[in-house]
Order: sequence, then structure tokens, then C-alpha cells
Amino acid sequence: MKIRLTSVYVDDQDKALRFYTEVAGFVKKADFSQGPYRWLTVASPEEPDGTELQLARNDNPAAKAYQEALFQQGQPAAMFFTDDIQRDYERMKAAGAELPMPPTKVTGSTIAQAHDTCGNLIQITQLHRG
Repeated sequence: MKIRLTSVYVDDQDKALRFYTEVAGFVKKADFSQGPYRWLTVASPEEPDGTELQLARNDNPAAKAYQEALFQQGQPAAMFFTDDIQRDYERMKAAGAELPMPPTKVTGSTIAQAHDTCGNLIQITQLHRG
């Protein structure tokens, strides 16, 4: 088995698409609409055929409650990995991202956090090798 898709709930899909492409650096993979429903995904430009992240509307009350609870508890809705956290942190900062946690060393890795402008906290992680 493989993981091909995971989702984050967002309060505005257009705003989410701007953040995840223009700030986080992903590329739009799929964007299809049928009536009020929109299937919207992004992927890493380093692995365009790899795992996709669905930017799913939080119009379901359970999804909205879950998203808000994670954010209030400071829990990331998604975790992304990088080989150079300082470079990506500075790039995202220059693009206007709100970054409540700068690169911080923790056991086995360095992490940073960003608000995605759509109701989520995301974590950027660089694993320490060796």
C-alpha cells in the first residue's frame, strides 16, 4: 500500500491555494468543480506524481470543529519535510507567511511552524541525519 492523498480542511479554497502554492511552494495538481463541490489538490514540485494534499472545504460542522480544535491546541494539521529548514523558513517569511515558531531544534529534528491563512497551523521539519 501507498499513501497517495491526505487532506487538510480549509475555510477558503482560493486563499488556501494561494498559500500552498505561492508561499509554501507546492504546485497545483488537480482543480475540478461540480456545482458547489471543488476537488483541489497540491503536490510537491520535487515529487509531482507523489502524495497529493487535498485542500478540502471545512463546510462540514465536524470538520470545522476538528480544524478549530487542532489550531487552538497549537497542533499542526500537516507536517512537511525539507532538507534546508532555514532556507524554506526565510523564503516563506519573505512571501509574507505568519510564522509563529522559527526553526527550533527538538529531539532528532529542527521544526518551524506557519499559519496557512485558512485556519491551520502547519509544521516544517528537517530531520537530523546521523
